Amino acid sequence: MGDLARAGLTWKVYLETQTGVLPVKGRVHFVTSTGQRTTGWVFIEMSEPDLVQRFQQFSALELWRLLESLA
Repeated sequence: MGDLARAGLTWKVYLETQTGVLPVKGRVHFVTSTGQRTTGWVFIEMSEPDLVQRFQQFSALELWRLLESLA
């Protein structure tokens, strides 16, 4: 979904969706060369497009806060 960069460290941000049943669930993966952090199923919507739209409403600052909460 994109990258987060700060102080020389870059995290790749991926959204994983579980679409086999309703409601659709999503969680975020933060990946860097030295490790990975993953949220629980923090997005729950009625369709995958709704889920992706909700994720895209998050600002970079909100994503940083989410990442930092996983430390």
